Amino acid sequence: MTKIEQEDHEKKGRFVVYENDVFAGEMTYTWAGKTKFIIDHTMVDEKFGGKGFGKLLVMKSVEFAQKNDLKILPLCSYAQKIFDKNEELKELMYD
Repeated sequence: MTKIEQEDHEKKGRFVVYENDVFAGEMTYTWAGKTKFIIDHTMVDEKFGGKGFGKLLVMKSVEFAQKNDLKILPLCSYAQKIFDKNEELKELMYD
C-alpha cells in the first residue's frame, strides 16, 4: 500500500511517500511568503525506482497548492520537468 504524508514546519516542509510503511522517497519545499513555496528537492530511494513515486510526490504538492490557492516555483530539476510537460500546471507557477 502506498501512502503520502505531508509535514510542514513553518519555513520548510516535505511530502513523504511510503510503500507498505517503508520510506520510499520525499519531495522537500521551502515557503516563500504565505502564498508561495519552492520545490527544492525530489528523491526516491533506488529500491522504489520506476514506480512513479517522484511524479506522485510532485502532483501531491500541486493538489496542495490548488486546494490552498498557492503558487509554486519548481527549482528541483525533476519537478521542473513535470511542470514543463503539463501545460495545465503553468498557472500554478510563479517567477
